Amino acid sequence: MRSAPSRARRAGYPVRIVHGPFRVAAQLLVAAACLAPTAAVAESALELAAPQSFGRVGADTYDEQGQRVGSAAIRVEALPDGLVELELRSGIDGAEQTVLNAKLARIEGEDRYRPVFQSSRSFDASGQTLGLLSVDHVRSEVTCDPPIGGGGEPQRIALPPGDRVANVPLDLLFLPLARGEAERVSFQFVLCRGGPRVYDAVAEVVKVTDAGPAGREHVVEVRYQIDFGPMLTKLVAPFLPTLSVWLDAARPIPWLGHRVPLFSKGPTVVVTRTGFDPTLLGVGR
Repeated sequence: MRSAPSRARRAGYPVRIVHGPFRVAAQLLVAAACLAPTAAVAESALELAAPQSFGRVGADTYDEQGQRVGSAAIRVEALPDGLVELELRSGIDGAEQTVLNAKLARIEGEDRYRPVFQSSRSFDASGQTLGLLSVDHVRSEVTCDPPIGGGGEPQRIALPPGDRVANVPLDLLFLPLARGEAERVSFQFVLCRGGPRVYDAVAEVVKVTDAGPAGREHVVEVRYQIDFGPMLTKLVAPFLPTLSVWLDAARPIPWLGHRVPLFSKGPTVVVTRTGFDPTLLGVGR
């Protein structure tokens, strides 16, 4: 195991979702996206790097014992209106599925983006929706539809001014941690259970490991959790699921995987890119 990467100067942190034959097309799409007018004015205070590659990457869903339970996929697309769309589909084959979506708008005058919309939708084994959580940064509004616990009208709350909600683009948000450019990232997270609410959250590096053949994989595990304050967070931590994002900042595709409940009160799963051995992340050991 090596020590964590040394602190570096602040820089951009592009996430490359695909490579190889997509590379030239991706560069053209990035250029087009940057030249296109921004379609919406994001109210979010988050600043994220523009993805440098576009396309679809296959992934796999595992349970916490390391057994593969389903397929997954990541899609990154430059939209005609100048926005960039991120989508992650994961789930258990023949059972529950989750779709995460985010749309990012370019910050005027910069090659950096902010989220304008994020959503999370889960489905049961029959394909019926278990609920939709949406975060509209332009309208500064969170919607939970249907409300947890039954029918009725969707529940809505206003986002705080200058929100830092990052339910979806966590790999982009955490890259400074993986690169040693930050020791801690503070952000916000939205949950619907018990009624929609915006929580403060914090992320830190917990492990840096040289893994794989000849130690070629420099795996950084970032863990994040709701921030209840120093004392209360420590007390409740053993009762909360372990939330992780694994990154290798030196790779063309920094995202290696993540661990998260499939949906509220649902089973915790680990999603990794296809071809990456989840035991290298400590899963199933």
